Amino acid sequence: MDITILEDLGLSITEIKVYLSLLELGSSTAGPILEKSQLQNSVVHRAINTLITKGLINFILEGKRKIYQATDPENFITYIDEKKKRFQQILPELKKKQKSQKKPETATIYRGIRGIKEVYSIIINAKGKEYNTFGGGPITAEIMTFSWWLNLHKRRIANKLPSRQIFDESVKWGGKEIAKNPMTKIRYVAKEFAQFQETVMVGEYIAIAVFTENPYAFLIKDKYVADSYRKYFELLWKNAKS
Repeated sequence: MDITILEDLGLSITEIKVYLSLLELGSSTAGPILEKSQLQNSVVHRAINTLITKGLINFILEGKRKIYQATDPENFITYIDEKKKRFQQILPELKKKQKSQKKPETATIYRGIRGIKEVYSIIINAKGKEYNTFGGGPITAEIMTFSWWLNLHKRRIANKLPSRQIFDESVKWGGKEIAKNPMTKIRYVAKEFAQFQETVMVGEYIAIAVFTENPYAFLIKDKYVADSYRKYFELLWKNAKS
């Protein structure tokens, strides 16, 4: 199971372990949860309390004992909706602050896996005719997980954003899976061109994601820079093989 999805929803690793343990146990006191999650007593109780606050765990009293139970996983939808409603309350104020900027920045650096996820989220939601990429070798699947990449392209397709991508042959296995999606075209260059970074272009945006031990990404919003990289992409596309 790809638990990073639960992390993206705002749950900590300990909260995820406790929730999944309780989901498998059914109704349970704290003892079996401690044993199954292999976490410290104080950590488990702290996670239980926060999960109760989030509405993902409930309990009943049997004498002096608390019997915990994980709520139905579909309650995550309610949890997400509540977070969305809370965010929408401050969205107008955030928009006002954005408009008050004297000069918007055109280049930003994002650090860590979460930073890279944020960059790709911005890219697939940007206004553009096409999603173009080149680079990115096996290391990209190791760091981000292949399931995350598949999910990213499902979101891209949901946004009706077609893609052309250039991979090297060392990740052809992954390219074949991604190419099964609609609105997706992939070509390949020799495996010697495998890279630890990927360059992505959509509309006025260009992102360069670097997949090292401490991953980071540059996000640039500049039509002229994006168009320059797009010319290089078209040259690679003509020479790449289907």
